[in-house]
Amino acid sequence: MHKWKQNKWIILVLAVMLIATACSNGGGGEAAPTASEGETPAVNEKVENLPDKIAQKDKVKIMVVRKIGGDDHTAQFLAGAKQEGESLGFTVDSFSANGDTAKFHDAIAQALEKDYDGFIISHGDDAATVEDVKKITGKGIPVVTFDSTPDLEQIEGVTLTSQDDEALAKFALDQLIQEQGNDAKIVYLWVDGFPPMVRRNHVYQETLQQNPGIKEVERFGIASADTSVQTQNAVAAMLTKHPKGEIDAIFAAWDAFAIGATRAIKEAGRDEIKIYGIDVSNADLQAMQEEGSPWAATAAVDPKMIGAVNVRILAGKIAGEETPQKYDLEAALITQDKLKQASEAVNMVNLADIIPGWGTTDAFETDWMKALKEANKK
Repeated sequence: MHKWKQNKWIILVLAVMLIATACSNGGGGEAAPTASEGETPAVNEKVENLPDKIAQKDKVKIMVVRKIGGDDHTAQFLAGAKQEGESLGFTVDSFSANGDTAKFHDAIAQALEKDYDGFIISHGDDAATVEDVKKITGKGIPVVTFDSTPDLEQIEGVTLTSQDDEALAKFALDQLIQEQGNDAKIVYLWVDGFPPMVRRNHVYQETLQQNPGIKEVERFGIASADTSVQTQNAVAAMLTKHPKGEIDAIFAAWDAFAIGATRAIKEAGRDEIKIYGIDVSNADLQAMQEEGSPWAATAAVDPKMIGAVNVRILAGKIAGEETPQKYDLEAALITQDKLKQASEAVNMVNLADIIPGWGTTDAFETDWMKALKEANKK
């Protein structure tokens, strides 16, 4: 064979071998994924020392499903989850059922048909929630819950988070007694059936036993898509039955109750009645700072921080790391007096200026999470 023909055959054989190598994946199977020309590598490819289960994913996708909604606390919670997840390079989808049980469970069922890597379930309060979570974990998908039924403890691997509801109720009630005395005449705004409400009610009942001079004038409450409006109407009607001197204070076990009660008291000109609530939002802070506001104090955990911490715990689960079965987020007391001492209007952002440590925590934030956040800034 002539030399030029030999060279030609050698070149042809090498070309065929190169093509075969490019089309194979270690001697068989699917072709290895490659980045398109000009495509930026996935963040996970640029960060060292990531857990294998995170590093091998092109994109981590999580779903947040919350039963209650229509309030600023829900909006802040969902915003905190989304912000934290996206800072890690995750995709975060969310759904709020606005108190509609059927929509809540339907949203979980629909999300289960999609390729989510983890779920956060908020305010699931019934047996159907337990069955939902069993279906999710049965597919090997990790779950973190917030303010949901304690029956979820029976499912291995699920983390139940909550605000420290006992501390929240104690902060608010202790402030009420300090300012109104242990013989105060109070109205209790509360609704049964929700795990956090049940925990807060335990503290309320203990407080009554320890302070037998306190008189409960009335007790009522309803959870709905327009709780604050319905509460406003109910409190307005109640005030017509009880003239000045018959009510000293209102203990509102939820800020949606406190908002409605604040409006009703201001409209009725009954500023002798003071409100002690639980939870906080921008709308709540604005109401507490209005001239002549009856809202004297509220005990709270930053809802954005709750969303963020839930995402971190879920990220740890997706990474295959050990996580606790339960976690309570630390509460704080916010008083109208402290708000008045501020040099400017106080909102959820600058609240930390008067409440040290507000809205910040490094709970469950691992080194690899910090590295992912740093990489996603670029």
